[in-house]
Amino acid sequence: LNPGLTITVEDDRSGRSVNFHFPNGISAFVKALNEGKNPIHEEPIYFKVEEQQQNLLCEVAIQYNDSYNETLLTFANNINTIEGGTHLSGFKTALTRSLNSYARNNNILKNDLAPSGDDLREGMCGIISIKVHDPQFEGQTKTKLGNAEVESFVSSGVGQQLGSWLEEHPSDARRICLKGIMAAQAREAARKARELTRRKGALDSGGLPGKLYDCTSKNVDESEIYLVEG
Repeated sequence: LNPGLTITVEDDRSGRSVNFHFPNGISAFVKALNEGKNPIHEEPIYFKVEEQQQNLLCEVAIQYNDSYNETLLTFANNINTIEGGTHLSGFKTALTRSLNSYARNNNILKNDLAPSGDDLREGMCGIISIKVHDPQFEGQTKTKLGNAEVESFVSSGVGQQLGSWLEEHPSDARRICLKGIMAAQAREAARKARELTRRKGALDSGGLPGKLYDCTSKNVDESEIYLVEG
């Protein structure tokens, strides 16, 4: 979280010494979290946004892998905000808006099924670190940031920086968008399968034959309806 910091731990009994220093900051953090996984783009997405008038600083590092799990860690003044807060909600809003806008403008998203935020964060490993002059935490554990001005700051800053990165890295951007679209298609297919199973269950309990099946064709010439008396 602090790339200029060096911590040295020494054991006077054995003379052993270990240095902790990460000049790449949260980019190295993301790479460490993605060890053993297959990233879909080599270098993490990293950018920093600063607002001097409000004394706000936000750093974001993102790297997607081919898994289906989402790993998203947030920090406010080096405090691990495990319950999220306004910086997390602002980031999620900007990410969903930027990726869907890029996919539509570049003809990657051609149908009406737009990926949701959960779809676009599938396989994402991300770190959000924000510095706030006067942080306001919610709850007894102080692990949720509540500053209202942080949400709009993070949303606008991340949206601009992420949009620029997507334009500068079209091949990586396409892979990220396609991963979100595939997640949305899988979610929609699972929803239709659940609905079909429930409807079949309702028909079976009513004593109707199991060969009855809902019409799946939109062509009128291929579709028939049977009205049976009794």
